[in-house]
Amino acid sequence: METTAKKKFTLSKKAKATIAVIAVILIAIIIMCATCPSFETLSANVSDAMKSEMEADESRTYKQVVVTDNNLGVIALARYEVNGRSVASENYIGFLGQVYEADGGFAEIVADMINYTYRLLGCGQSVLYGAKLTIFLTFISMISGLFLAIFLALGKISKYKIISKPCSAYIFFFRGTPLMIQIFCIYLAVPGIFEGFTWRGVFSSSDPEAVFKGAFLAAFIAFTLNNAAYCAEIVRAAILSIDKGQNEAAKALGLSYAQTMRLVILPQSVARLIPPVANEFIMILKDASLVFVIGLQDITTISKSVSANGDYLVFVPALVIYLIITAFFSFVFTKLEKRFSAYLR
Repeated sequence: METTAKKKFTLSKKAKATIAVIAVILIAIIIMCATCPSFETLSANVSDAMKSEMEADESRTYKQVVVTDNNLGVIALARYEVNGRSVASENYIGFLGQVYEADGGFAEIVADMINYTYRLLGCGQSVLYGAKLTIFLTFISMISGLFLAIFLALGKISKYKIISKPCSAYIFFFRGTPLMIQIFCIYLAVPGIFEGFTWRGVFSSSDPEAVFKGAFLAAFIAFTLNNAAYCAEIVRAAILSIDKGQNEAAKALGLSYAQTMRLVILPQSVARLIPPVANEFIMILKDASLVFVIGLQDITTISKSVSANGDYLVFVPALVIYLIITAFFSFVFTKLEKRFSAYLR
């Protein structure tokens, strides 16, 4: 018994390797954070010429001095810019206790990337806000769409044409038209059809966020309706994949059609739903970037605002953020799939 108990708590080689890698990464991050030079250390490297340029002729109204302190914890950037009759700038990167000049070549590209990333994370409507909006919109539209999809799927496979035909038409319409056009129709066309209706009017007129809340509500409805059409086909396929003998057994037990679906068919369909629903979730997560067309502050919109002065490299950190979010949810769904795959055997 003691030997068996010990085996249960023995970690596999893969688990040990994973823990070791995570530990090494955490230690490396702690070391980089602890040795990252402070802003004062970076400032000590500013040249005398730049100091004199920053201090000279302070009375000139057209002169602008910009000092930037971008500290990301593991790496830091100090940028000094003077804009006037003459334009001068100096950039310094702090990493692992060392200070490096970043006024040209690869070092300047690294400095720009640090600046873009910091601006994304630190601006008023930061990318963290955008990521939260993206994930929240995806979650609630996915849950609502999946709930509606169950009724659409059951309606489409119904033997009554008065139910199956409208459900089939709904699925065909939303699967056959672009999501962006659906967003435009709901956000712009609906107020045009119903005179006096506005999305911002759904909320209090004194609410300063009424415009954004109205846009979010319109986006939520568009994503839910679109997602429901795609998930309905997934649910329908999962239901039809269950052996017909299950229906016959349920009938033999005296269960009604609704009881059969609720107690027998749908619970068995859950395991089959996870992989395609996970793919649909990831697709919706990426399609959420389309909300920039109605002014919502998601990751894409905030990246565009940061790149307003032509710094288009800012989209590289945005891509990385999308990749991290997608990788996290892909990992979660993979674990769920493995957990529920036992019920398919």
